[in-house]
Amino acid sequence: MKHFPIFLAVEGRRIVLAGGGDAALAKLRLILKTQANITVIAADAAPEIHGWADAGKLTLIPRTMEPGDAMCAALFYAAHEDAVEDARTAALAHRDGALVNIVDNLGDSQFITPAIVDRDPVTIAIGTEGAAPVLARAIKKDLEEKLPASLGTLARIGKGFRKMAEALPFGVARRNFWSDYYFNAGPRAVAQGEDAVEPALHALLQDHLNTDAKPGHVDLVGAGPGDPDLLTLKARKALDKADVVIYDRLVTPEILELARREAVMIDAGKEGFGRAMAQDDINDLIVQHAQDGHHVVRLKAGDPTVFGRLDEEIDAITAADISYAIVPGITAASAAVAGIGQSLTKRGRNSAVRFITGHDTKGYADHDWRALAEDGQVAAIYMGKKSARFIQGRLLMHGADPMTSVTIIENVSRTDQRVIPTTLGALEPTMTEARLTGPALTFLGLAPRDALAASHTPAIRQPYANHTANFAPQEAL
Repeated sequence: MKHFPIFLAVEGRRIVLAGGGDAALAKLRLILKTQANITVIAADAAPEIHGWADAGKLTLIPRTMEPGDAMCAALFYAAHEDAVEDARTAALAHRDGALVNIVDNLGDSQFITPAIVDRDPVTIAIGTEGAAPVLARAIKKDLEEKLPASLGTLARIGKGFRKMAEALPFGVARRNFWSDYYFNAGPRAVAQGEDAVEPALHALLQDHLNTDAKPGHVDLVGAGPGDPDLLTLKARKALDKADVVIYDRLVTPEILELARREAVMIDAGKEGFGRAMAQDDINDLIVQHAQDGHHVVRLKAGDPTVFGRLDEEIDAITAADISYAIVPGITAASAAVAGIGQSLTKRGRNSAVRFITGHDTKGYADHDWRALAEDGQVAAIYMGKKSARFIQGRLLMHGADPMTSVTIIENVSRTDQRVIPTTLGALEPTMTEARLTGPALTFLGLAPRDALAASHTPAIRQPYANHTANFAPQEAL
């Protein structure tokens, strides 16, 4: 982010604009919406600018800009549509201490003016840092069509009522009140006239004060493998409503960014063979916050029903008589197999696939190794980095072909995903030599589709073209 978005207080402050043509008019139509004291400096100003000056909406200085003209200005716009004159006036404004914008010159501007959706006092600013103004305008058009004209009226009246709404408990109760106002009672009242809105607010507040506090609720949400675009719509809605988010280590920062800004974010750790919050402590946290009346999202990487210790959390929730819902996510195996151009099952190859874990609460997990060692078997091995040599040994001991294809996928679906094709016989040392730092999933019995027709020297396949591999196992397929 090269431009930090803020809303600058300009009421009663100076905004100075130098220029009097079309570029100046375009900026002034926006600046005139503010409560700033506006000064325009132009030797040859457009008739509209003279009209605004005559109406007292701005001060017009009918000459070229001189030193000191931008003194005490919060913002300065150079809008001459002439590069030389823009540079001259911008330099003068810099010396006077103003923040400077040169119209259509992003590189030399200290700030940019975003596309704005105005429902005063609700203001939505859309910026692309100059990269895609057409996109910003398209987003603005879409929002203009979706937001009712009455929204500004509701927000203005609601702003004056915020102190009275503090009679409601902070959190869910207060949020439910405002949601009811903006999306139900408020629009109905404003349809009868603006005078009907404030009485409706008072009546609505009494209704909410007389309503027993709603019990908390828990959503057990799958965050998917890491790519925020793979998050389900239902998961997005849950994050948008959450008062408390209890998340695991593997949930990516991009997904955590989608939670409500006001939500309490709690890192539950959960790292295989590493630091972790005890499961009982996680259960207690979930129950405690839900009993306090909060909407809790227990956010797990992948799908909560796959190696997610879901049942233990459900048992704690139901024992406390708290309502809950399970929001499934895309499990790592589904995203990973898509990333290597394969399918989990295929006619003539395998009619079943196994999801297994490399370790459990007792250490390395045991499985039906004889069945897994048979030709044509496909298995997705979760949490298999530390147990790779154990798994390799068990399979080979039970007769598995050392040339069985194995694919290791690190950071599934993320921009730094790595795909490492190898064989069962070379699983170790390949796993160790790869120096994996992120979560990894290992496929037994599957090779990347492009590796099937490749040479005998495998390379890491990157599904994202803008990322370069930094490891290539030396073992042949």
